[in-house]
Amino acid sequence: MIRINLLAAERTPKKKAIAFQTGQKLVIGCSLILVLAMLFIGWRFWSLSRESTQLDLEIAAAQQETTRLHSIIQQVQQFEQRKAQLQQRVTLIEQLRSGQTGPVHMLDQISRALPPMLWLTELKQTGDSVQLDGRCSTLTGLSEFVTNLEASGYFKRSVEIINTQVESVSTPPADLIRFTIKAQFQATDPKPAAAAAGAKKGG
Repeated sequence: MIRINLLAAERTPKKKAIAFQTGQKLVIGCSLILVLAMLFIGWRFWSLSRESTQLDLEIAAAQQETTRLHSIIQQVQQFEQRKAQLQQRVTLIEQLRSGQTGPVHMLDQISRALPPMLWLTELKQTGDSVQLDGRCSTLTGLSEFVTNLEASGYFKRSVEIINTQVESVSTPPADLIRFTIKAQFQATDPKPAAAAAGAKKGG
């Protein structure tokens, strides 16, 4: 007698159906994971782009602030340099007042002879001999200072330039001329005496 196993034949389509459903679920799961991954990548890209834009704005603002502060620092340095120059003049005047052995006219004439952008750092007096140390921005200013001293009539001709040396200053960047001059001070202005002598000869 031949026996046919109908139960095995009936079970085979069920296994195929179960396998098909499992494959569909797997495909749906993978698709869902892929969609979520794409959404996460898109969100992350948008977030990084936004952060980059914000950082660019902050960097630009910081650069503008740096430029503004640099300008202010330069102005402060110029004011400090000017203050130092004025302080040197005040110190020089105080030194002259405390240890002055010659007439007051010497300080007055030296002060009047100073051209712009020239300042003195030290004054030494030995009898009638006066040595002046200072700095100026150009040789023309030094020449003008010497000419003014000689023209005042209180310093014998000629005023001697002992030394000149160029030195660099870092703040603000510039070249200054350091000089030393020597002059002979005379208490009375010889101009009126010479004028009176000329008048007598003319009479």
